[in-house]
Amino acid sequence: MIVTDSQDLMSAVTTAADAAQQHAPAPTMLLEAQTLLGELAAVATAATDHGRRPFRANPEWDAALGALGFAVYNLADQTGVDITAAILAHAARLGQRAAHSAEEPDAWPFGN
Repeated sequence: MIVTDSQDLMSAVTTAADAAQQHAPAPTMLLEAQTLLGELAAVATAATDHGRRPFRANPEWDAALGALGFAVYNLADQTGVDITAAILAHAARLGQRAAHSAEEPDAWPFGN
């Protein structure tokens, strides 16, 4: 499947989640996302030999990050959140904080 924009990506996630019957209440989906984040951390830990080597992404990392991303997109779909709009709004807030920190360096990252 070729994905050209965020709508295509959400459609792909929704179709796959429907086919796999991956529907659950939001708290349950959050627990799944937390589990997947732990799996991603385990991949990073193994890839770096517990921090003894520099991190380099590998196919296991790609798969684990993809699973976590899928879970977040599925959670957004199941709770009626426009994930693209939410991410863009967050990016804008970070940009505003960065601009503010240029004026007041002590404000970053905890300032307005």
